[in-house]
Amino acid sequence: QVQLAESGGGLVEAGDSLELSCEASGRPSSVGAMAWFRQTPGKARAFVASISWSGGNTWLGDSAKGRFGISKDSAKNTMYLQMNNLKPDDAAVDNCAARADGITETPSTYTYWGQGTQITDAT
Repeated sequence: QVQLAESGGGLVEAGDSLELSCEASGRPSSVGAMAWFRQTPGKARAFVASISWSGGNTWLGDSAKGRFGISKDSAKNTMYLQMNNLKPDDAAVDNCAARADGITETPSTYTYWGQGTQITDAT
C-alpha cells in the first residue's frame, strides 16, 4: 500500500506561481510512476503531468506545457509540480496519483490517490 499526501494549494491570481508537493509513504519503493491530475466540477479528471520514479522521465499534458514543471526528490519520496503563469482555468482540485508501472495519462490506470489540494482563483 502507498499513501499519498498533497500540499501547497491556495488562493492565486492570474500570473502567480505555486508549487504543489505530494509525499508518498507506506511502500514508496513499489511506485513506478506518479502523476498529477486535476478536476473541476462537472468535468472529467484531466491529466496534468507524470514522472517515472526510477529514471525521472517526465510527460506533460497540453495544459501544462510551457508553464508547469514536474520533478521529484527520491530521498524525500516527494513529487513536485511547479506551476507558473497561473490562469483562472487552473482553479481546480489537484490530485496526485501513483502506480507500479510506467507513465500513463489515463487516471483509471493509477492505483493510489491522494485527497487533493485546492487551487482557488482569487479574482
